[in-house]
Amino acid sequence: MKVVLFCGGYGMRMRSGAADDVPKPMAMVGPRPLIWHVMRYYAHFGHKEFILCLGYGAHHIKDFFLNYEETTSNDFVLRGGRTELLSTDIADWTITFAQTGVESPIGERLRRVRHHLDGDEMFLANYADVLTDAPLPEMIDRFAERDAGASMMVVPPQSSFHCVELGEDGLVGGITAVSELPLWENGGYFVLRQEVFDHIPENGDLVADGCAGLAKQGRTTAYRHRGFWKPTDTVKERAALDAAYTRGDRPWAVWERDGAGAGVRA
Repeated sequence: MKVVLFCGGYGMRMRSGAADDVPKPMAMVGPRPLIWHVMRYYAHFGHKEFILCLGYGAHHIKDFFLNYEETTSNDFVLRGGRTELLSTDIADWTITFAQTGVESPIGERLRRVRHHLDGDEMFLANYADVLTDAPLPEMIDRFAERDAGASMMVVPPQSSFHCVELGEDGLVGGITAVSELPLWENGGYFVLRQEVFDHIPENGDLVADGCAGLAKQGRTTAYRHRGFWKPTDTVKERAALDAAYTRGDRPWAVWERDGAGAGVRA
């Protein structure tokens, strides 16, 4: 299936200064940017047709792939001054680069690349800045078996704060960690059918309009994932992922764990 990646936002909390125009999906984790890790995850499961919804800092993403260096993450032999790759990672990917506006909300970005989906009944979508080890084939199969228009991966609340129950007299009746509440957060991994477009107006949102509209009809499902899931909304979160990569703790790299990408490293 085709994979739509939303990678045109400002990512203000990830920026280090006014002159920093690098979009959040291009923040580095190890020797590769976030967007590469997300795409490598999908490619591992056989989904290698990507549609990039570009916006802010689009030239950084274009330059990365136009000047991609396979030797960074693959073994090779240097013979007679020429490089002989022993494996590749993106050689069989198809990537469509689509400018979808600098200020466009995610729903509008999706609307603007609809023609690139060729009318496919089902497709995948992602924010391009969250890493996970979720079993994608299971996520897709469960959705395919349901009469639904959208499925979103949900995860337990990530906040370390506590909720406090107060009585009218101001006495605390209970304290509960947010992570222990019966709540779920949007995890940013979607499986969608074409009908989602019927619920996204011009300049609309994928979740607030598309998924919520289908939910009112009982046609949005959720895939609950309690495994590894890490966002990169802040510099601190990105740095934590980079540090994990350095010490070899990268559960999101399912291509390494499953042994299907022999000779390929994240």
